Amino acid sequence: MIHRRIALLAAGGAFAAPAFLRPAAAQAPAATAPAQAPGFYRFRVGGFTVTMVHDGFFGRPLEGFVRNAPLAEVQAAAAAAFLPTDRQVIPFTITFVQRGDTLAVFDTGNGVTPAGATAGRMIANMAAAGIDPARVTHVIHSHFHGDHVNGLLNAQGARAFPNAAVLVPEPEWAWWTTEGNQTRSPEMQRGNFANVARRFAPYQGAVTPFRPGAEVIPGITSVAAPGHTPGHTIFRVADGDAQMMFLADLTNRPEILMANPDWQIVFDFDGDLAAATRRRVLDMVATDRIRVTGYHFPFPANGYVAKQGNGFRFVPADWSPVV
Repeated sequence: MIHRRIALLAAGGAFAAPAFLRPAAAQAPAATAPAQAPGFYRFRVGGFTVTMVHDGFFGRPLEGFVRNAPLAEVQAAAAAAFLPTDRQVIPFTITFVQRGDTLAVFDTGNGVTPAGATAGRMIANMAAAGIDPARVTHVIHSHFHGDHVNGLLNAQGARAFPNAAVLVPEPEWAWWTTEGNQTRSPEMQRGNFANVARRFAPYQGAVTPFRPGAEVIPGITSVAAPGHTPGHTIFRVADGDAQMMFLADLTNRPEILMANPDWQIVFDFDGDLAAATRRRVLDMVATDRIRVTGYHFPFPANGYVAKQGNGFRFVPADWSPVV
Protein backbone atom coordinates (compact mmCIF):
# COMPACT_ATOMS: atom_id res chain seq x y z
CA MET A 1 0.00 0.00 0.00
CA ILE A 2 2.83 2.42 0.91
CA HIS A 3 4.64 1.66 -2.36
CA ARG A 4 1.40 2.25 -4.30
CA ARG A 5 0.99 5.71 -2.67
CA ILE A 6 4.55 6.63 -3.58
CA ALA A 7 3.97 5.58 -7.15
CA LEU A 8 0.79 7.66 -7.36
CA LEU A 9 2.55 10.68 -5.91
CA ALA A 10 5.39 10.28 -8.38
CA ALA A 11 2.92 10.03 -11.23
CA GLY A 12 1.15 13.17 -10.05
CA GLY A 13 4.50 14.93 -9.86
CA ALA A 14 5.00 14.36 -13.57
CA PHE A 15 2.17 16.80 -14.23
CA ALA A 16 3.07 19.35 -11.53
CA ALA A 17 6.78 19.16 -10.91
CA PRO A 18 8.15 21.52 -8.26
CA ALA A 19 9.96 24.57 -9.60
CA PHE A 20 13.35 23.30 -8.44
CA LEU A 21 12.98 20.20 -10.70
CA ARG A 22 12.12 22.16 -13.85
CA PRO A 23 14.74 23.28 -16.37
CA ALA A 24 16.36 26.56 -15.43
CA ALA A 25 15.03 28.27 -18.55
CA ALA A 26 11.46 27.68 -17.37
CA GLN A 27 11.94 29.34 -13.99
CA ALA A 28 10.47 32.77 -13.37
CA PRO A 29 12.95 35.56 -12.56
CA ALA A 30 13.85 35.67 -8.88
CA ALA A 31 11.78 38.22 -6.99
CA THR A 32 13.52 41.01 -5.13
CA ALA A 33 13.88 40.13 -1.47
CA PRO A 34 11.32 42.06 0.60
CA ALA A 35 12.49 44.68 3.04
CA GLN A 36 12.37 43.86 6.75
CA ALA A 37 9.51 45.27 8.78
CA PRO A 38 10.26 48.61 10.51
CA GLY A 39 12.46 48.17 13.56
CA PHE A 40 10.71 49.66 16.57
CA TYR A 41 9.09 48.26 19.71
CA ARG A 42 7.33 49.86 22.70
CA PHE A 43 6.72 49.06 26.34
CA ARG A 44 5.83 51.03 29.45
CA VAL A 45 7.67 51.86 32.66
CA GLY A 46 5.05 53.41 34.89
CA GLY A 47 3.96 56.61 33.13
CA PHE A 48 6.88 56.47 30.68
CA THR A 49 6.52 55.03 27.19
CA VAL A 50 9.79 53.48 26.04
CA THR A 51 10.37 53.02 22.32
CA MET A 52 13.26 50.92 21.06
CA VAL A 53 14.41 52.02 17.59
CA HIS A 54 16.80 49.88 15.57
CA ASP A 55 19.75 51.52 13.79
CA GLY A 56 21.03 48.45 11.95
CA PHE A 57 24.24 46.55 12.62
CA PHE A 58 27.95 46.39 11.92
CA GLY A 59 30.21 43.40 11.41
CA ARG A 60 33.91 43.08 12.29
CA PRO A 61 36.30 40.14 12.66
CA LEU A 62 35.89 38.21 15.88
CA GLU A 63 39.65 37.89 16.10
CA GLY A 64 41.00 40.76 18.18
CA PHE A 65 37.58 41.65 19.59
CA VAL A 66 38.40 40.37 23.10
CA ARG A 67 41.81 41.45 24.33
CA ASN A 68 42.35 39.19 27.35
CA ALA A 69 41.09 35.79 26.20
CA PRO A 70 42.35 33.33 23.56
CA LEU A 71 40.49 33.44 20.26
CA ALA A 72 39.48 29.78 20.65
CA GLU A 73 37.66 30.59 23.91
CA VAL A 74 35.89 33.55 22.34
CA GLN A 75 34.87 31.42 19.38
CA ALA A 76 33.54 28.76 21.74
CA ALA A 77 31.46 31.39 23.56
CA ALA A 78 30.11 32.66 20.25
CA ALA A 79 29.26 29.15 19.05
CA ALA A 80 27.48 28.39 22.33
CA ALA A 81 25.30 31.44 21.70
CA PHE A 82 24.63 30.47 18.05
CA LEU A 83 26.65 33.46 16.85
CA PRO A 84 29.23 33.44 14.02
CA THR A 85 32.69 32.28 15.02
CA ASP A 86 34.54 34.32 12.38
CA ARG A 87 33.01 37.74 12.94
CA GLN A 88 31.23 39.78 15.56
CA VAL A 89 27.85 41.18 14.48
CA ILE A 90 27.16 44.29 16.57
CA PRO A 91 23.56 45.58 16.60
CA PHE A 92 22.60 49.18 17.37
CA THR A 93 19.34 50.03 19.13
CA ILE A 94 18.41 53.44 20.49
CA THR A 95 16.17 53.92 23.55
CA PHE A 96 13.57 56.72 23.49
CA VAL A 97 11.63 57.62 26.64
CA GLN A 98 8.49 59.77 26.63
CA ARG A 99 6.25 61.14 29.35
CA GLY A 100 3.84 63.94 28.54
CA ASP A 101 5.53 66.51 26.33
CA THR A 102 9.01 65.33 27.30
CA LEU A 103 10.63 63.07 24.70
CA ALA A 104 14.20 62.04 25.47
CA VAL A 105 16.59 59.86 23.52
CA PHE A 106 19.66 58.09 24.89
CA ASP A 107 22.44 58.60 22.31
CA THR A 108 21.88 59.25 18.63
CA GLY A 109 23.07 56.30 16.58
CA ASN A 110 25.38 56.17 13.57
CA GLY A 111 23.79 59.01 11.65
CA VAL A 112 24.15 59.36 7.89
CA THR A 113 25.88 56.32 6.38
CA PRO A 114 26.83 55.37 2.80
CA ALA A 115 24.17 53.83 0.57
CA GLY A 116 23.92 50.11 1.18
CA ALA A 117 25.41 50.31 4.68
CA THR A 118 23.96 47.97 7.28
CA ALA A 119 23.86 50.74 9.91
CA GLY A 120 22.24 54.18 9.90
CA ARG A 121 18.60 53.03 9.93
CA MET A 122 17.48 55.08 12.94
CA ILE A 123 15.78 58.02 11.18
CA ALA A 124 13.76 55.73 8.90
CA ASN A 125 12.68 53.59 11.84
CA MET A 126 11.87 56.71 13.87
CA ALA A 127 9.54 57.79 11.06
CA ALA A 128 7.88 54.37 11.07
CA ALA A 129 7.42 54.71 14.85
CA GLY A 130 5.90 58.18 14.47
CA ILE A 131 8.82 59.94 16.20
CA ASP A 132 9.60 63.36 14.74
CA PRO A 133 13.21 64.49 15.44
CA ALA A 134 11.89 68.04 15.89
CA ARG A 135 9.78 66.86 18.83
CA VAL A 136 12.73 65.40 20.75
CA THR A 137 13.22 67.63 23.80
CA HIS A 138 16.38 66.05 25.24
CA VAL A 139 19.33 64.12 23.84
CA ILE A 140 21.01 62.35 26.78
CA HIS A 141 24.44 60.92 26.06
CA SER A 142 26.06 57.92 27.71
CA HIS A 143 29.47 58.47 26.07
CA PHE A 144 31.06 59.85 22.94
CA HIS A 145 32.06 56.92 20.72
CA GLY A 146 31.11 57.60 17.10
CA ASP A 147 28.21 55.16 16.92
CA HIS A 148 26.61 57.09 19.81
CA VAL A 149 27.17 60.70 18.67
CA ASN A 150 27.35 60.67 14.86
CA GLY A 151 23.56 60.89 14.62
CA LEU A 152 23.62 64.38 16.15
CA LEU A 153 23.99 65.69 12.58
CA ASN A 154 21.69 65.29 9.59
CA ALA A 155 22.76 64.88 5.95
CA GLN A 156 23.35 68.65 5.66
CA GLY A 157 25.63 68.70 8.70
CA ALA A 158 23.07 70.61 10.77
CA ARG A 159 21.26 69.61 13.96
CA ALA A 160 19.36 66.35 13.50
CA PHE A 161 17.39 67.21 16.65
CA PRO A 162 16.85 70.95 16.15
CA ASN A 163 14.90 71.67 19.33
CA ALA A 164 16.65 69.38 21.80
CA ALA A 165 18.73 70.22 24.83
CA VAL A 166 21.86 68.05 24.81
CA LEU A 167 22.83 66.59 28.19
CA VAL A 168 26.29 65.07 28.58
CA PRO A 169 28.24 63.41 31.44
CA GLU A 170 30.64 65.98 32.88
CA PRO A 171 33.65 63.56 33.02
CA GLU A 172 33.05 62.49 29.41
CA TRP A 173 32.76 66.06 28.18
CA ALA A 174 35.85 67.14 30.09
CA TRP A 175 37.97 64.31 28.67
CA TRP A 176 37.12 64.57 24.98
CA THR A 177 37.11 68.37 24.84
CA THR A 178 40.57 68.76 26.41
CA GLU A 179 43.16 68.54 23.65
CA GLY A 180 45.94 67.55 26.04
CA ASN A 181 44.16 64.26 26.74
CA GLN A 182 44.66 63.04 23.18
CA THR A 183 48.10 61.55 23.79
CA ARG A 184 46.81 60.00 27.04
CA SER A 185 44.11 58.07 25.19
CA PRO A 186 44.42 54.68 23.45
CA GLU A 187 45.61 55.25 19.91
CA MET A 188 42.49 53.84 18.26
CA GLN A 189 40.33 56.30 20.23
CA ARG A 190 42.24 59.48 19.47
CA GLY A 191 40.01 60.23 16.49
CA ASN A 192 37.16 60.81 18.95
CA PHE A 193 38.54 64.26 19.80
CA ALA A 194 38.00 65.67 16.30
CA ASN A 195 34.74 63.80 15.87
CA VAL A 196 33.30 65.14 19.14
CA ALA A 197 34.21 68.70 18.14
CA ARG A 198 32.48 68.28 14.79
CA ARG A 199 29.33 66.55 16.02
CA PHE A 200 28.62 68.94 18.89
CA ALA A 201 29.54 72.16 17.05
CA PRO A 202 26.02 72.97 15.77
CA TYR A 203 24.67 72.57 19.32
CA GLN A 204 26.76 75.37 20.80
CA GLY A 205 24.75 76.88 23.64
CA ALA A 206 22.50 73.82 23.92
CA VAL A 207 24.98 71.44 25.64
CA THR A 208 24.72 71.03 29.42
CA PRO A 209 27.12 68.76 31.36
CA PHE A 210 25.76 66.91 34.40
CA ARG A 211 27.57 65.36 37.33
CA PRO A 212 27.49 61.59 38.03
CA GLY A 213 24.45 60.69 40.09
CA ALA A 214 22.46 63.73 38.98
CA GLU A 215 18.80 63.54 37.99
CA VAL A 216 19.17 64.75 34.41
CA ILE A 217 15.46 65.29 33.87
CA PRO A 218 12.56 64.31 36.16
CA GLY A 219 12.47 60.53 36.49
CA ILE A 220 15.82 59.87 34.81
CA THR A 221 18.94 59.61 36.99
CA SER A 222 22.53 59.15 35.84
CA VAL A 223 24.77 56.40 37.23
CA ALA A 224 28.53 56.50 36.69
CA ALA A 225 29.81 53.41 34.86
CA PRO A 226 33.37 54.27 33.75
CA GLY A 227 35.85 52.10 31.92
CA HIS A 228 34.39 51.73 28.46
CA THR A 229 35.19 55.44 28.23
CA PRO A 230 36.36 57.83 30.99
CA GLY A 231 32.85 59.15 31.62
CA HIS A 232 30.68 56.27 30.41
CA THR A 233 27.29 56.64 32.10
CA ILE A 234 24.14 54.54 32.42
CA PHE A 235 20.69 55.76 33.41
CA ARG A 236 17.84 54.72 35.70
CA VAL A 237 14.31 55.52 34.52
CA ALA A 238 11.84 55.38 37.41
CA ASP A 239 8.22 56.22 38.05
CA GLY A 240 7.09 55.11 41.51
CA ASP A 241 7.95 51.41 41.89
CA ALA A 242 8.38 50.94 38.14
CA GLN A 243 11.94 51.23 36.85
CA MET A 244 14.36 50.22 34.14
CA MET A 245 18.00 50.93 33.37
CA PHE A 246 19.59 51.90 30.08
CA LEU A 247 22.95 50.10 30.21
CA ALA A 248 24.47 51.80 27.15
CA ASP A 249 27.76 49.97 26.36
CA LEU A 250 28.18 48.24 29.71
CA THR A 251 28.36 45.14 27.53
CA ASN A 252 28.63 44.65 23.81
CA ARG A 253 26.86 41.44 22.71
CA PRO A 254 25.36 40.20 26.01
CA GLU A 255 25.54 36.57 24.89
CA ILE A 256 29.33 36.83 25.11
CA LEU A 257 30.11 39.56 27.63
CA MET A 258 27.45 38.80 30.22
CA ALA A 259 28.57 35.19 30.24
CA ASN A 260 32.19 36.37 30.54
CA PRO A 261 32.01 39.72 32.36
CA ASP A 262 35.76 39.87 33.02
CA TRP A 263 36.61 39.87 29.33
CA GLN A 264 37.84 43.20 27.94
CA ILE A 265 36.99 44.27 24.41
CA VAL A 266 38.93 46.30 21.90
CA PHE A 267 36.62 49.30 22.33
CA ASP A 268 37.21 49.63 26.11
CA PHE A 269 39.24 52.69 27.10
CA ASP A 270 40.32 51.13 30.41
CA GLY A 271 39.73 47.39 30.22
CA ASP A 272 40.29 46.59 33.90
CA LEU A 273 37.90 49.33 35.03
CA ALA A 274 35.33 48.40 32.38
CA ALA A 275 35.30 44.78 33.55
CA ALA A 276 34.96 45.76 37.21
CA THR A 277 32.12 48.15 36.40
CA ARG A 278 30.41 45.53 34.23
CA ARG A 279 30.40 42.92 36.98
CA ARG A 280 29.22 45.42 39.62
CA VAL A 281 26.29 46.73 37.57
CA LEU A 282 25.21 43.35 36.25
CA ASP A 283 25.15 42.00 39.79
CA MET A 284 22.98 44.94 40.85
CA VAL A 285 20.38 44.66 38.09
CA ALA A 286 20.27 40.87 38.45
CA THR A 287 19.81 41.02 42.22
CA ASP A 288 17.17 43.75 42.01
CA ARG A 289 15.48 42.19 38.95
CA ILE A 290 15.46 45.48 37.07
CA ARG A 291 14.41 45.57 33.43
CA VAL A 292 17.24 46.79 31.21
CA THR A 293 17.81 48.07 27.70
CA GLY A 294 21.18 47.94 25.96
CA TYR A 295 22.69 49.62 22.95
CA HIS A 296 24.22 46.46 21.46
CA PHE A 297 21.66 43.89 22.59
CA PRO A 298 19.74 41.85 19.98
CA PHE A 299 16.63 43.76 18.91
CA PRO A 300 14.31 44.79 20.56
CA ALA A 301 17.15 45.05 23.08
CA ASN A 302 15.23 44.88 26.34
CA GLY A 303 14.89 42.27 29.06
CA TYR A 304 16.50 41.15 32.30
CA VAL A 305 19.82 39.90 33.65
CA ALA A 306 20.10 36.63 35.57
CA LYS A 307 23.10 35.26 37.44
CA GLN A 308 24.58 32.13 35.89
CA GLY A 309 27.70 30.39 37.16
CA ASN A 310 30.51 32.91 37.46
CA GLY A 311 28.74 35.26 35.10
CA PHE A 312 25.33 36.30 33.91
CA ARG A 313 22.89 35.76 31.07
CA PHE A 314 20.46 38.01 29.23
CA VAL A 315 16.78 37.07 29.43
CA PRO A 316 14.73 38.84 26.73
CA ALA A 317 11.44 40.33 27.89
CA ASP A 318 8.27 38.83 26.49
CA TRP A 319 7.06 40.47 23.29
CA SER A 320 3.67 42.07 23.86
CA PRO A 321 1.21 43.14 21.13
CA VAL A 322 -0.04 45.94 23.37
CA VAL A 323 1.91 48.75 25.05
